[in-house]
Amino acid sequence: MLKDIKARLALIAALVLLSGWLIYDRGITFGLDLQGGTQLALEVDDPDNALTAEQRSDAIDRALRVIRTRVNELGVAEPLIQKSGQERIVIELPGATDDEQRRAKDVISRSAALQFQIVQPAAEMAAALPRIDRAILAAGDIAPIAADTSPGAATPPTSTPELGLFQTADSTSADSTAAGDSTVLAAATDTAAADTPSAAAGTAEPSNAPFSSRLAPGSTGPEGVFLVSNADAALVERYLSLPEVQALIPRGMDLRWGVDQDSELTGYRSLFLLDEDPLITGEELVDAQAQRDPQLGQPIVLFEFSRRGGREFERGTGQNVGNLMAIVLDDRVFSAPIIQSQIGNRGQIEMGGGTIEAASDLALVLRAGALPAPIEIVEERSVGPSLGQDAIERARVAGVIGIGLIVLLMVGYYKFSGLLAVGALSLYVLFVLAALAGVDADLTLPGIAGLVLSIGMAVDANVLIFERIREEVAEGKNARVAVSEGFDLAMSAIVDAQLTTLISAFVLFQFGTGPVRGFAVTLAIGLLASMFTAIFVTRTFFMLYLDRRPATREISI
Repeated sequence: MLKDIKARLALIAALVLLSGWLIYDRGITFGLDLQGGTQLALEVDDPDNALTAEQRSDAIDRALRVIRTRVNELGVAEPLIQKSGQERIVIELPGATDDEQRRAKDVISRSAALQFQIVQPAAEMAAALPRIDRAILAAGDIAPIAADTSPGAATPPTSTPELGLFQTADSTSADSTAAGDSTVLAAATDTAAADTPSAAAGTAEPSNAPFSSRLAPGSTGPEGVFLVSNADAALVERYLSLPEVQALIPRGMDLRWGVDQDSELTGYRSLFLLDEDPLITGEELVDAQAQRDPQLGQPIVLFEFSRRGGREFERGTGQNVGNLMAIVLDDRVFSAPIIQSQIGNRGQIEMGGGTIEAASDLALVLRAGALPAPIEIVEERSVGPSLGQDAIERARVAGVIGIGLIVLLMVGYYKFSGLLAVGALSLYVLFVLAALAGVDADLTLPGIAGLVLSIGMAVDANVLIFERIREEVAEGKNARVAVSEGFDLAMSAIVDAQLTTLISAFVLFQFGTGPVRGFAVTLAIGLLASMFTAIFVTRTFFMLYLDRRPATREISI
């Protein structure tokens, strides 16, 4: 008995410590209605109903991909961007300032900009890099290089990741390519910065080369693909924004960051040197779809240009065979395969070792540049910080009053047993807040309502248990037997009640949006925590209480 109690107490203590650490480390983030901010609802602007339901849903999917990229670039803390139904996007920017709100509305309303640009040789930057370094030194805008010599420090990859293979949709073999009836773009696996002073990171003294010393070779070929460590990315971007630096970048060229999905893992971001004039824009793209190759089973993306766009693409790719061609959306490079031969108006991108999800993402990126209808803001809701603070104060007062009444009721009616339930209830609140912090869920006003509701349900579970214990005591059973059977007999009723409510919470989360989902998340977490505290924690307290008293003595309930 004592050994079982110690094991239970050890588990409870471990959960309390873990909960305290989660709350301390991650903190509780407030939702839009508590800390202020802006909520925007977007829909496809189609006043003539020219689009079918399928086309409207597809346009929303494309816009969602573009908007998520744009809003994340704004640097707003914890933005929420999600699809609501099939025809609406909901964006929440908690804590956003007035300036950030204006910027968000501006970038959201802007049309997507998809371009296909040729990656220029790294040698084009070789002569400019020393002048850029000197300009930064002259401007006095420098920062020391923090060399990471720890054993686990990341090292620059020796080649760019495999980015895909372009070819015409009807090409099936190397023989057909040789015959001239197909077009191929090979994966960019071992290409990028040449063996020039500009390509090698660390070839110049950091104090004399604040810019070039932060560029690592992106691969082993001549193309202008560089790698910048995550720690230096913000500084390099600041250097690139200087007018003195912009004036020294080779004429007709741009430096653009890549969208590196695995930058957190590798520790590096890609920086591409691109031809300023696009080969073609997304306006000429008719369609792009992800599917599996029927012969090889690997993911591919089929694309098609308009007739006029196909002619431009064919001419441009014919002049750049062997070069990298970057797929750029909103000034970010999403992929950069190699042009192996001339491409017409139809082709495909083979994803190599990529997944079908990656192919779907790339297809969305391609289609985003050819939205069939603009996106408009149909609803805007702003909450000021003062209003949010007032809501927090009111919720705090309501919570204190509610919990105080519950404590008085439980202790007054169930005596010492009620006090044990109150102790378990305090741990319940701690576990719920820790779970919200652990899953990065925002605490909203509806979430607080769900928390209070689940507190009531946690007490309800204790009420069921205590009433069964009273029935067992009334039948003349001793305290230990009465408590054991009371918990066992009440178990089925508690599980049934909590399970049905949990199903309701799941339905609300699946089909609700914004505040409704916040309510559902908090309610579901609260239900699971209440079952644990009512059944496990309260029983442990009873076991500890009964272990120190004679079996014949009556229980205070």
